[in-house]
Amino acid sequence: MRNHRNTAEISGVQAELSPVFFGYWKFAAERQKIFFRRMLGSNSPALTDDSVLRLFKFTNAYRASDRVSQFLIKNVIYGGYEHSSDEDLFFRIILFKLFNKIETWTLLERELGEVSLETYAYTAFDSVLTRALESGERIYSAAYIMPSAGRAFGQRYKHQNHLKLVEFMLAERFPERIAQASKMSDAFELMVSAPSIGPFLAYQFVTDLNYSPLTSFSEMEFVVPGPGALDGISKCFANSSNLDPVAVIEYMAAKQDEWFDQLDIEFPSLWGRPLQLIDCQNLFCEISKYARAAFPEVQGVAGRTRIKQKFAPSGRPPRPWYPPDWGINDQVHMSCSQALPTSEQANAVQYTLL
Repeated sequence: MRNHRNTAEISGVQAELSPVFFGYWKFAAERQKIFFRRMLGSNSPALTDDSVLRLFKFTNAYRASDRVSQFLIKNVIYGGYEHSSDEDLFFRIILFKLFNKIETWTLLERELGEVSLETYAYTAFDSVLTRALESGERIYSAAYIMPSAGRAFGQRYKHQNHLKLVEFMLAERFPERIAQASKMSDAFELMVSAPSIGPFLAYQFVTDLNYSPLTSFSEMEFVVPGPGALDGISKCFANSSNLDPVAVIEYMAAKQDEWFDQLDIEFPSLWGRPLQLIDCQNLFCEISKYARAAFPEVQGVAGRTRIKQKFAPSGRPPRPWYPPDWGINDQVHMSCSQALPTSEQANAVQYTLL
């Protein structure tokens, strides 16, 4: 590796680069290589020589490649629903993302049939979810802290408040207003106005809506750093308190090729699609976790020291599929056609680790 500089100018401020900053780029590249190795059928421990990545579970370098995002794109948005109304599309996406759990969606489908605005009834959906909850099932993902919205809607259970939240958004014409938004920031401002939806969740929801035909924003036009990303930024820069987190994420996205070249790191992009702002934001969250094991001497603002989720090797995942307007699905098909089994249904179980 060539000698590299230890500072970078970000929005007029000289940022002091810590060892974790250089680890950020190595992590992004190695995690993306693991993604491609799994596409080709490799399995642990041959997936990586990185001892931390072998032991612990991390999300993909690209958010849209993750298990839940892939299910959302392939099943919830484009699984035969390309011509749904804006209202139905919005309903399906937000309902899925409030729980953010594939098993909850499949439970609703199994018990009630097609999940759509046309078939929606509060009492029926509540009944299925309450039975699951009271039988000890987890109906929410642990990926996000999801506020209950109880103060706004006054229901006993969190899921009941969230069903009322969806109804509120529909009554306030959120689908129509989202579709009419000219900028991602406008859509974000609308989502953050909903009861109990804070800035980070609003940004995540707008990103998910943007996978659909409802909107067509560039993922390079707007970003909101989450708590994990703020911790990652604090570990990457010794003087992070002097830096604007949004400017930092924009810098990483803009300078990615320069830094991969500077550090002699081969980064296999997503079939030509570079890391977007949402991906760089997520990578800060992941490097925050990774640094707990790889750089334990570097303390972040969150003060967390353990990584909870262990990696459990699995087989070859299904062929990924992305929003059509990204223009990469033909390339995905060509590069994966020989590497993947012909029946994706036979490998549906392999979603567990993507």
